[in-house]
Amino acid sequence: MAWHLAKNFEANSLSVHAVYSRKITDAKTVTDELYHADSTDSLDFSESRSELFVLAVSDDALNKVARKLILPQGVTIVHTSGSQSLDSLEGIFENRSDIACGVFYPLMTFTKYKEIDFSVVPICVESSDETTLIFLREIAERISGEVNVITSEQRKVLHLAAVFACNFTNHLLAISQEITEANKLDYSLLKPLISETLGKALAAEHPADVQTGPAVRNDLETLKRHEKMLEDDTDLRNLYRKLSRSIQTFFA
Repeated sequence: MAWHLAKNFEANSLSVHAVYSRKITDAKTVTDELYHADSTDSLDFSESRSELFVLAVSDDALNKVARKLILPQGVTIVHTSGSQSLDSLEGIFENRSDIACGVFYPLMTFTKYKEIDFSVVPICVESSDETTLIFLREIAERISGEVNVITSEQRKVLHLAAVFACNFTNHLLAISQEITEANKLDYSLLKPLISETLGKALAAEHPADVQTGPAVRNDLETLKRHEKMLEDDTDLRNLYRKLSRSIQTFFA
């Protein structure tokens, strides 16, 4: 996240002054691609001239890092988490009335070093302070054409839906490659099917409208045959069974 945000901030004339990481070498992998940003492994930013501080860290590290931050007066701090509330950040800085808190959540899957067109990435912003909200919207609109004001509860719902749409889908694709390669088949044979499936789902009014396969057809013989093929892998067989039943229940 930090790698993508920093590069897109600079590309849109938003100066990045410093990048923090526990390992200075990790920070340098970001700053090496920026103009004049410093790499640091210190959370003391008391002398920083920055107006905005972005906590692009894992959910587990968010609280710990935020509590160790030393910030100058009058700045804004945001986190980029889909599942953490705005309150979680405001509670940490409740004794600093001069610090504004917010959320700056790009709804996208990011891989370091893989460029992405940030102009189409939806950015969800939130703040309990109207002035801060306007500030965050202005920044978001510099790098994206899709900016939305979303509450913490709405963002949590989006994050849950995103896990199904992205993480689980990718995991199932990984399983499909394992199945083909374990049987000495070329996984690339499935790629046109995958492309067509995703394309149809995105084009449809509802993905359920283009659902295919033995489960939706209630093809019991095929379902049993597939489960028989997976009898040596109980976890995978149970996953196949649960997903098939989920499809059947959806269309019941």
